[in-house]
Amino acid sequence: MALVTHHPDPVAPAPGVRPLPARRRIRLPGGALLGVVPFFAYVVVFLAIPTLVVAIGAFTGDSGGFTLDNVARLGDSYILTAFGRSILLSAVTALVGAVLGALLGYALVTAKPDGLLRRVVTAASGVLAQFGGVTLAFAFIATIGLSGFVTEFLRDRVGVDIYASGVWLFELPGLLLVYTYFQIPLMVIVFLPALDGIRPQWREAAASLGGSTWQYWRMVAMPLLAPPFLGATLLLFANSFSAYATAAALVSQGSPIVPLQIRGALTSEVVLGQQNLGKAMALGMIVVVAIVMWLYALLQKRSAKWLG
Repeated sequence: MALVTHHPDPVAPAPGVRPLPARRRIRLPGGALLGVVPFFAYVVVFLAIPTLVVAIGAFTGDSGGFTLDNVARLGDSYILTAFGRSILLSAVTALVGAVLGALLGYALVTAKPDGLLRRVVTAASGVLAQFGGVTLAFAFIATIGLSGFVTEFLRDRVGVDIYASGVWLFELPGLLLVYTYFQIPLMVIVFLPALDGIRPQWREAAASLGGSTWQYWRMVAMPLLAPPFLGATLLLFANSFSAYATAAALVSQGSPIVPLQIRGALTSEVVLGQQNLGKAMALGMIVVVAIVMWLYALLQKRSAKWLG
């Protein structure tokens, strides 16, 4: 007959010893919202309050009462021309930046995921996408300005004068070139996750079914990449439409785009009392950007559905 011994349960407390009470987590009321308080404070101070000030000022007259004159003046020819130039500038730079940035992003996807090339280009894109303002304008002036070293080299050594047809760098064509400079790296950063979401198994499945490369791109990859590509293009449009510092540093005379018109309305010493007109133009910019970002959110929602 086998002898059975019982070992005490190591988890059970010894006889006569009271178990320790379980620890209770102290939950503060609304504790889940404490983490987003800094974000909401930032949105209120830097987004909600300035938008409210602009909206109220757009419908306020010089005497302080309610008026629609400021909004009605948005139909003036020079303001409509400025909005048209801003939209053209934003659309062209967004389209060119989206196409070139998408091609560069696809080249990075085909490289090694942890390779040196991808890490260097991604890091450089993150820096160059934020490289704007006075610094970027000075870089272009020093490079291809009237006395830039590239301009002088082409004029003295090659015999080519890039300003033979006019001083285009300090006008709308120059803004097109400078804005495209920071639009391309921004597109790489925004569009690269969508390219990474295209799984290699889908191309292998298409090839196993007898599909060609063109059929794979036309029937599989392009329909999946179209929403994020259009969404990224809209984001580039909003980024260019709202840019100010680079144009202010590059264009010294005239106000070809809306941000410079707003600057003139707020700081002009020739025509006084146009502060509220500047706020009305700013409200028009807010409406345009809001529509663009609403379309961007819709496209991002659709792309997340397919690539999630």
